[in-house]
Amino acid sequence: VKIVETRRVLAGPNNKGGISSWNQVARDLKLLLGDTNGVAVTTMLDYYGLPEDVPGMSTRPAGAAAAKVAHVEAAIDATMGEGRLRSNVMLHEFEALLYTDPDRCGAYLSNAGLATTMHSAVASCGSPELVNDDPQLAPSKRILSAHAAYSKTLDGPSLAEEIGLADIRSKCPHFDQWMTWLESL
Repeated sequence: VKIVETRRVLAGPNNKGGISSWNQVARDLKLLLGDTNGVAVTTMLDYYGLPEDVPGMSTRPAGAAAAKVAHVEAAIDATMGEGRLRSNVMLHEFEALLYTDPDRCGAYLSNAGLATTMHSAVASCGSPELVNDDPQLAPSKRILSAHAAYSKTLDGPSLAEEIGLADIRSKCPHFDQWMTWLESL
């Protein structure tokens, strides 16, 4: 696992996450693809907040979010021109996966109101992966509005583990396709 380094510093830890330009991702992908011993390279980028200079972002088709994400993934793969790369862009961000089990999230964080908020979001959007990417309605923003103490880096992975891959995959087809590809390697 390699987390994109968004800023390298001489002293102290480098900054990770919060991609502000395609060059940050491309640099790390090129380094990873330079290792000819690697069988495959993939990404796990949140669609929500991707900068416009990421391949495919400025030419996204109108319509469904899944089509937009597929377009960006294909553009990234074509730009890198490397058969071992399979881009994965999360619909809409990692936290969407947590919406597969709102009750478990609410129980884990001891917040019944969070479960209600998450159930409502899934009902209005149609599925966990379609929970909106609007700046105020992105999956993580909705969680934070109902549970201000939520930590993306601590609670998010713990909740995903608590929910389990089987449940997440059963309700998140885009994520499931990516996992199926990973398993095929």
